Amino acid sequence: MADTKPLLQASDSDASSQKESPVNRLKPIKVYLTICFGLLAAGLFAALLIGNHWSSNARLRLRGHQHVSSASTTVEEPKPQPSPPVSRGPTQGVSEKTTGIWAHISGNTLPEPWNSTMLAWQRTAFHFQPEKNWMNGWYHFFYQYNPNSAVWGDIVWGHAVSKDLINWFHLPLAMVADRWYDKDGVWTGSATILPDGKIVMLYTGSTEEAVQVQNLAYPANLSDPLLIKWVKYKGNPVLVPPPGIYKKDFRDPTTAWLTSEGKWRITIGSKMNKTGISLVYDTKDFINYEMLEGVLHSVPGTGMWECVDFFPVSKTGEKGLDTSVNGPDVKHIVKVSLDDDRHDYYAIGTYDEKNGSWIPDDPEIDLGIGIRYDYGIFYASKTFYDQNKNRRVLWGWIGEADSEAVDMEKGWASLQAIPRTILFDSKTGTNLLQWPVEEIDSLRSNSTEFKKVSVQAGSVVPLDVGPASQLDIVAEFEVDKEALNKANGVHVLFNCKTSGGAAERGALGPFGVLVLADESLSEQTPVYFYVAKDSDGKLNTFLCNDLSRSSKAPDVDKQIFGNFVPVLNGEILSLRILVDHSIIESFAQGGRTVISSRVYPTEAIYGAAKVFLFNNATETNITASLKIWEMNSASIRPYPADDADDDHNDKKSSAPSSCLILWPINYIVVGSWGAQWWSDGNTYGATGDEEMVSELG
Repeated sequence: MADTKPLLQASDSDASSQKESPVNRLKPIKVYLTICFGLLAAGLFAALLIGNHWSSNARLRLRGHQHVSSASTTVEEPKPQPSPPVSRGPTQGVSEKTTGIWAHISGNTLPEPWNSTMLAWQRTAFHFQPEKNWMNGWYHFFYQYNPNSAVWGDIVWGHAVSKDLINWFHLPLAMVADRWYDKDGVWTGSATILPDGKIVMLYTGSTEEAVQVQNLAYPANLSDPLLIKWVKYKGNPVLVPPPGIYKKDFRDPTTAWLTSEGKWRITIGSKMNKTGISLVYDTKDFINYEMLEGVLHSVPGTGMWECVDFFPVSKTGEKGLDTSVNGPDVKHIVKVSLDDDRHDYYAIGTYDEKNGSWIPDDPEIDLGIGIRYDYGIFYASKTFYDQNKNRRVLWGWIGEADSEAVDMEKGWASLQAIPRTILFDSKTGTNLLQWPVEEIDSLRSNSTEFKKVSVQAGSVVPLDVGPASQLDIVAEFEVDKEALNKANGVHVLFNCKTSGGAAERGALGPFGVLVLADESLSEQTPVYFYVAKDSDGKLNTFLCNDLSRSSKAPDVDKQIFGNFVPVLNGEILSLRILVDHSIIESFAQGGRTVISSRVYPTEAIYGAAKVFLFNNATETNITASLKIWEMNSASIRPYPADDADDDHNDKKSSAPSSCLILWPINYIVVGSWGAQWWSDGNTYGATGDEEMVSELG
């Protein structure tokens, strides 16, 4: 008979470290740009950056402890085992970790128990991150980057290129803070590809007086496939804060889209008192602008909106849409990054082109009060349209959840999430679906399959998969139907964050996968479902990620992430987990709910990292089927100098067709928007701003 308490609560000392940290005060620094070169082979697209333990009294007693492989199942004597873990979420700024659990950590002292071997393991293998220092194709990827340190500051634009969004080349810095209008930082921006192939980029600069202004830049030479050199328009800034808008509340221009009148339209994030707003501007030449009356949208009490994104999705198709598409079969998405809580929210609604306004389908789940892209650490995201594969791709920046002292010792901070395709969920009508781009599958190698594994209530099942620091896990779970019918409903509302984590037992959960766990489970990170039945007999399913025992280090933020997952009648619970050293990305029900987290184990690293199934429910058995791949490392390195010179100086070959994207980089790395670019092969050199203005006009 299984032990009824396999996952006990953490001790009081553990609980004190699990309190949610203060909100991340990330600085409004964002910049990401990606450029797709279509004639360079089948679809090129990418983005780049340069740049717990269970306490002694929280024992996990296991009965029916099973070793499982794809071939056989055996039963082993139970051992006393510790319980499950949690991680750090939003903090007071990646470079301003001076409160909460970091208040006692000296910026120059490496906390115990960290050592160089542990920190070296944290560097990811297939997520984009800078070679060193702090960060916020051909796909082109532009991102906020500090070339001088692994903390925020001295923000410029890093630049990388890729042909598949997975393997990257680092290029020289694209833009530096060298003019009065961006002296305090080259922040978030977005690029737009014009019908004749020209590229214009709008970005936020912070002036010497800390005024946020919008500036124009363009490539020095469109025939250079690497787009190494960029020119800043000498008439910058092209937009300044309008009357009534505070000088520090005017940032992050979107990709422009065409109106039926042939004008280009953009929106810029701002606020009025505590009401978040998005201002709307029309332009014909990207130099002169007309501000529309009213706003695209606003929500009281949500504070400053940054990294606003606006794009269409198809209600009937499974392809992405260009940013300018409109019509009866289209819904429009508005997404905002809230400066107050450091999370990204989106809502589905209807766009009124004539008034330049947008209305949510359901005000109950409006921006800032409804659905988030990601319920973990994920911020300043942006989408772009990849014309080569007819898809819309989402990028997002993932910060650190450890102390600044550790970041300095590692020499790097932050990374980009795996790019995700994004679609309208026609089955629910209320959600978007996010899924890792198909190119990530190319890194899969050895696979192990587990079919119909029975996981009894109160048990843990080890999975023999070999090295477990780089994994792609696809799992399905079936709950015992008799238990579902018998479970009694309660009036208590379940919440992942306040639930007590994977140690909190209920009739129908938690159950799922333990990743980055050591053999004794002294460190472990559960990713799991929890099914709650209300008094009306309705089942409500949640995806959670418990980091409370993910690390024995004291300077790590250990939260419990998660939220509700829509599950329709007849659907099996499905889960995909990408594990890449210190980052875990989890996708439930095809991407309806997503969680990204940073995990910093001290023991469950290298060969000691293991994977387990677990079921901590009290009244139901679970049947699980999984396929687990080992993941190879991506190639992320500097572009060969000789090749760069050849590509940059080759004036005879015309520029390949491209897709250009720019992400608002708020903090270390982020993305912005995507647009099409078909080059006609001509060279548009930077022969003078007057010529540029004339051409744009």
